[in-house]
Amino acid sequence: MTAKPWLSSYPEGVPEFADIDAYNSIVEVMEESVEKFRDNVAFVSMGASITFGELDEQSKAFAAWIQASGKFQKGDRIAVMMPNLLQYPITVFGILRAGLVVVNTNPLYTRRELQHQLEDSGAKGIVIVENFAHTLERTLKHVNPEVIITTRVGDMLGFPKSLIVNTVVKYVKKMVPAFSLPGSISFNDVLKQGAGKQPEKISLTHGDLAFLQYTGGTTGVAKGAMLSHGNMVANMQQAHHWLAPSNVEEGKEIIITALPLYHIFALTANCLVYAKMGATNILILNPRDLPAFVKELGKYKFTAVTGVNTLFNALLNTDGFDKLDFSSLKITLGGGMAVQKSVAEEWKEVTGCPLIEAYGLTETSPAACMNPITATDYNGAIGLPISSTEACVKDEDGNMMPVGERGELCIRGPQVMQGYWQREEATAKTIDSDNWLHTGDVAIMDEHGYFTIVDRLKDMILVSGFNVYPNEIENVLVSHPGILEVGAIGKPDEHSGEVVKVFIVAKDKSLTEDDVKQFCRENFTGYKRPKEISFVEELPKSNVGKILRRELREQDEKTRSS
Repeated sequence: MTAKPWLSSYPEGVPEFADIDAYNSIVEVMEESVEKFRDNVAFVSMGASITFGELDEQSKAFAAWIQASGKFQKGDRIAVMMPNLLQYPITVFGILRAGLVVVNTNPLYTRRELQHQLEDSGAKGIVIVENFAHTLERTLKHVNPEVIITTRVGDMLGFPKSLIVNTVVKYVKKMVPAFSLPGSISFNDVLKQGAGKQPEKISLTHGDLAFLQYTGGTTGVAKGAMLSHGNMVANMQQAHHWLAPSNVEEGKEIIITALPLYHIFALTANCLVYAKMGATNILILNPRDLPAFVKELGKYKFTAVTGVNTLFNALLNTDGFDKLDFSSLKITLGGGMAVQKSVAEEWKEVTGCPLIEAYGLTETSPAACMNPITATDYNGAIGLPISSTEACVKDEDGNMMPVGERGELCIRGPQVMQGYWQREEATAKTIDSDNWLHTGDVAIMDEHGYFTIVDRLKDMILVSGFNVYPNEIENVLVSHPGILEVGAIGKPDEHSGEVVKVFIVAKDKSLTEDDVKQFCRENFTGYKRPKEISFVEELPKSNVGKILRRELREQDEKTRSS
C-alpha cells in the first residue's frame, strides 16, 4: 500500500511515523516519568493521592515481594480484579516491573466468567478487592492460583479514613459478601514486607508480553489479546504525538478517569499515556453515581476527560454539570462506541470543548484512528489512521476498495496485537498474511483519508463501550434446562447505545421471564444481561440450521415501527 491520503489531513506537527524505539518497555517509560515528575501527584482516588515518587516506591515493594515469593518466573501471568483504586496502578506497575504479565479482569465477572479467564490465562496469582473475593472462592475447586492478594476499598486512604471507609463498606453497606480464601495475604502486608527492597531488574524488550487483555469473539469464547511491551509503547508514543497539537503541558495536566482502568481505553489513554506526561489521574470509583461524580468534578481544574458516549450523555443530563468550571478543559476524547451527533453538539455547547471521536480495538492496544485533536466540530467519522498506522477497506476476497466504497476496515501498525493467547486458528482468521488486522467493522474512506463506520460484519453487540457476543449469551442460556433455543441481538438504546434482547424457544412451557432473568443474574455481569426477553415458537434459520440474527433484528425493527 503506497497511497496514504490521510497524511495530508494530519494536523501540523504530527509526524507520519511515531518514535516507537524510544523505549524498550512500559517500565522504562514509567521510570522516566518518576525521574521527571517525582513530586507531582500521579493518581487521586476518594480524596487520597499518591505522587510519582510514592508510586515508584510502592510498585518496587510490590515487585520485590512477588519476586521474593519464589512462585513466579518472567512471563508468568497475574490477574488483577479491581475497580479504579490507588491499588490498581501500584499493582500493575509492580507486576510489569517483576517481568510478569497483567491479566486485567472485570470485577463484576460471575464465577463462570472468572473461572474461564483464570483457566485460559494460566494465571499463577490474583490481586482482588474483597468485595469480589466470594466469586473467586467459588472458582477454587476448578482453578488454583498459587498467590492470592486481597485488598479493601479504603486500604490506601490513610488512617483514620481507611478504617472508616472499610468499616462502612463491609458492615454498614454490606458490600463484602462472606468469603474464605485460605493462604491469602493482604495488599498492605505485601507492601510492608517488600518496603525498601530493590526488585531484581528484569530485561524487557518489545517482544515481551505486558498484558493479556480479554475480549470476546464470534465463537463466544473470551480470548486473550496478547499485547506486548512493544505494542503498548508504540500506542503510547502514537497517542502522545497525536495529542501534542492540543498544547498539552508536561506535569500540568489533570485527566478525569471514569472508565475502568481494566478496560483497554482507560488503561492506555489515561493510566499510561497521561502518566508518561506527568499528569494527575483523577480516578472515579463509581461513575454511575452521577451526582457524586459531578461533585467530584467540581473539585478540580481538569484539562482532559475520556469516556464513552453514554457517559457524556449522562453527565449532560445531571443537575449541576453545566455549572462546572470548564475553562481549563482542552481535550474530550470519546471512544469505545460511536459518539452521537446530538451528544457531541451539546457537549461542545455546555463545555466549550469539542468531543473528539476516536476508534480502536483491544487488539490494537487500542488506538487505531482518531480525529485531529484540533477539530472543532463533530463530523461523524472515526478519524484518520494515527502515526505509523495504515488502514484500508477490503472486500470479501481481500481486495482493497477505492475511496467511497464500503468494505471491511483493516488496520496495520506496530500497535496490533501479537495474536490471541493459545489460539492460532483465531489469530489466523483475524490477522492475514500481510499483517492486516480484520476488524469486522464495515467502513468507507473519503478522499481526505477519513474513515467512517457504516455497519458491522460481526453480530457483536456494543453496550456502553463493552463488547457483548451473541454466541456467548446463547450458549449460556441454552444450558438452562427449560430453554430449547435462543437467538440474541442488539437493540438500539438511548442510554447505552445498545442492549441485549433475546428470543427464546422454551422447552418447559412453564418457564417465565423472571426465571430467565434470575439465571442471567447468576451467569452474566450486568451489561451482558438481556434487557428484553421475548418468547417465540420458533427462530428463523438458514437451510443448514444457523439462526438468522439478521431476520430477528428485522422482526424487532418492524415491531418497534408498527
